[in-house]
Amino acid sequence: MSGPCRGTGVWKDQLTLMSGIFQRISLIFRAKTDKALDKLEDPRQTLDYSYQRQLELLQKVRRGVADVATSRKRIELQANQLNTQADKLTNQAQKALEVGREDLAREALTRRSGIQQQLSDLQVQHAQLQGEEEKLTRASQRLQAKVDAFRTKKETIKATYSAAEAQTRINEAFSGISEEMGDVGLAIQRAEDKTAQMQARAGAIDELIASGALEDASQLNQGDDIARELEAMSSQSDVEAELARLKSGSQPEAIEAGDGDILADEPETQTQTQASGESKDSQ
Repeated sequence: MSGPCRGTGVWKDQLTLMSGIFQRISLIFRAKTDKALDKLEDPRQTLDYSYQRQLELLQKVRRGVADVATSRKRIELQANQLNTQADKLTNQAQKALEVGREDLAREALTRRSGIQQQLSDLQVQHAQLQGEEEKLTRASQRLQAKVDAFRTKKETIKATYSAAEAQTRINEAFSGISEEMGDVGLAIQRAEDKTAQMQARAGAIDELIASGALEDASQLNQGDDIARELEAMSSQSDVEAELARLKSGSQPEAIEAGDGDILADEPETQTQTQASGESKDSQ
């Protein structure tokens, strides 16, 4: 007997556990659903929908007032017709008595008595409808006042909500919380990082070229750094020697530039000038 009882207890425990799990799942689902709906809900749209429903209710009340007024008017028309018939029967009874037809007078008065009963019933219905019409009219007026007040409040709340929403977006834009400004901030950060990386690379290359670890591509056909330095010293020495010669007053034979002598023919020109002068003196 202990075996079946123990199995039943285990089964009940499993059912209790599963029931608790389902309750938690249901609670989580409702919480997620409420949160998602709360994000989707726009208070302005909710207010507009509520205002529209109130307008529909007000329209129904107004239609009810119109229906009651129509019924009241119909009863009034029926009462007028019955009053006309009653007056006609009264005249007929009077004429019947004048001609000595008491039986006809009695019949006319009997019919008029039935019409009077109908008129009494119509008067009761008319009073009821008139009271209902007045009640609906007052309800319609109260509802109209509430709808007008709700409309004013709705527009105020919508304007306040729109202003708050715009202010929130502005604050988020300034603080970089919004998605758009966040993307712009990330793009600026990436650009700054790349710029710093390029500047560091350019500085490193300049240092390597200056130290001789890397050769300048524009100086590859001008020898190594030692040859360039010796050539620079030789050029400077030539310039100093020429400067010293000019200071001492000696005339240089020629100054080379490029592939030819610039001043190579200057002494010959001076000799021809002196010979031409001596010839003029002899004459």
